[in-house]
Amino acid sequence: MDYLAIISKFYTEADELFHILTIHSRQVADKALQIAERHPELSLDKKFLEEAAMLHDIGIIRCNAPGIQCFGNEPYILHGRIGAEMLRAEGLPHHARICERHTGAGISRQQIIEQNLPLPQEDFLPETMEEQVICYADKFFSKTKLGIEKTREKAEASVAKHGEEGLRRFQYWASIFE
Repeated sequence: MDYLAIISKFYTEADELFHILTIHSRQVADKALQIAERHPELSLDKKFLEEAAMLHDIGIIRCNAPGIQCFGNEPYILHGRIGAEMLRAEGLPHHARICERHTGAGISRQQIIEQNLPLPQEDFLPETMEEQVICYADKFFSKTKLGIEKTREKAEASVAKHGEEGLRRFQYWASIFE
């Protein structure tokens, strides 16, 4: 599968947002692939990891986040769900699951209800090992500071802002993947 061809269906290569998306996604893909190399016992699908990591944020184009050149109408919290819809329409249901389950350290139904998030009231938690690896790897890279990998402590601090539940998941993944 040619993930750049799929991205190019929605993004113009000359735009700054294309650059931000592809640089960030490449960083996430590379970290996910490093984890796969370090942990052959996890039997991770490396081809899928790369494809899904490169597509995990495709939905940002329809969101409103001017700081990263996103001038859509939807709240940024919906970028995963929007990306999932885009990829399902492309016939990529497994890749779509990565999109909708990578936000934060996953979002539970309980968090959606308690925080009144504009998402369907269901769990969006990473389940497969590939979903977990990409979600974990994503926390080390910002779209505002391209090319810089956060320390584990900074990634944890960022995840912790959204609650203890996600922090515990992130710390568990660190114990497996590092």
